[in-house]
Formats: sequence, structure tokens, C-alpha cells
Amino acid sequence: MSVAQSLQSLKDKLRASDRMPLVFLGHGSPMNALHENGYSRSWAELGRSLPRPQAILVVSAHWMTRGSTLVDVSALPKTIHDFYGFPQELYDQTYPAPGAPALAREVATLLASHHADGDDTWGLDHGAWSVLKWLYPDADVPVFQLSIDMAADLATQLEIGQALSALRHRGVLILGSGNVVHNLRKMRMGMAPYDWATEFDTRFADRLTDRDFAALADRAAMGSLFTLSHPSVDHYLPALTVAGASDAKDELIFMNTSIDIASVSMRSFVFY
Repeated sequence: MSVAQSLQSLKDKLRASDRMPLVFLGHGSPMNALHENGYSRSWAELGRSLPRPQAILVVSAHWMTRGSTLVDVSALPKTIHDFYGFPQELYDQTYPAPGAPALAREVATLLASHHADGDDTWGLDHGAWSVLKWLYPDADVPVFQLSIDMAADLATQLEIGQALSALRHRGVLILGSGNVVHNLRKMRMGMAPYDWATEFDTRFADRLTDRDFAALADRAAMGSLFTLSHPSVDHYLPALTVAGASDAKDELIFMNTSIDIASVSMRSFVFY
């Protein structure tokens, strides 16, 4: 089934749904925010297929904290250009969506056991706005971010997702943005994927399909394959948050299953 067919099937099934789906997008290069390509077109189509959310909670690979989980409570989240060496056009991009301060404070309370607190200094980093501009181009849905705690183990991110799952029944879209494989040190422009990148990407997809989330969080068991695929875990953690928020009633579809620049998986998925 093609991506377009999968998204149409998703759209048909969600018409009768009383809860929001869960989305993880492999965001890849910030340049995807500028160019209409296979990735950005699929994000735009997904946005048209999803039920309209009351608010969006984004877990991005680019907001990293240590020893705490912060929630953006700002009323007007600023657009953060957290990259360098790109064309000026990319730095000129803005995503002026409103925040959701009251809901964000509720989420901080919900995650109190994970050392959560409100924060009004962040905003929307490129892991968020580079995909949101395609999903919801009018920037008219309230959005706020949740940080990832780099001091916690992988299983903690599953627990956070589970704690957030109740938001699905309140019209909140939980959106993870990262990459299933992310090793920029090994990138090769225009080259075929490394064998280890393909192996990890396939293993992740198989474990996710089987709902074997414990295996996805077992860093020791994944050994050197995990280390090669993720020199730092930041781009992996949002996928675990989304997985943790799912349940046995959810169906799963994959999108954008290619590997870019040899070492970055663009695999995306939706639980619905």
C-alpha cells in the first residue's frame, strides 16, 4: 500500500474516532521546512488526514534537559532557529502558533513524578516547526513542547508517554519528532544506507509492530548497533514517548520508510 493509500485509509477510519492518534515524524534536515519534496508532501497530506486537534504537544529531539522534564508554558512560543550554516531563507522562517499555557501547566503536574516543571524560555525548535508548518500551515492550533530528559534511561520515556496518553481523549495530538536512526558523523550525501542503519531501522519497525516496547528500551541488548545508530539518544527518545502513549487498541501505519544521507532514517509512524 502506498503512502497516499495508507493516509486515505487512516482518514476514513479516524472519522469515527473519539480520541486523537499519535504521530512520530522523522524530520531529517531543517531544509525540509523550505522545500516541497516527498517528505514534506507526506506531512501535508497527513495533516489533512488527521482529525483537527484542540492542541498539539510536541516532543522534539532538540529540547534536551538533564534531570528534569520541562513543559513550555509560554503564551506565544517563539520560533527557535537552532542550527547553523544554512541559507538565510531558513532563518527567516517563523511559525507563530499560540501556546497552551493552562494545558501545559496541567501536563507539568501530570508528570510531577518525572521532575516536571513549567518553562517560558523555550518555544518551538526546528524539530517542531519544520514539520508543523506542513501539518498545520496556518499555525492556528495551540502548540507547546515537552523536553526530553537526557539523564533518564530509555524506559523512562515510555513511562512519560503512558502518563500522557489520557490527553488523547481531550483532543490533544501527541507529536514526536526525531529520527529512528540518526548518526550525522557517518552521513554520506547521495550514497546508499549503511548496512547497520538498515538493520537498526528494520529491527525498530519489527519491535514496534510487535509492541515489544521493552526491547526498544533495552539499550544494553541492542549493543553496538544502537551506539552506531545513535551516538546521542536525543533523536530516538521522541519515538519512545509516542510508543509509550499507545495501547492495544491502536493500529499502526508507517510512512517515509527511507534512509537519507546513508545514516538518517526518515521512518515515521502513526498509531490510531
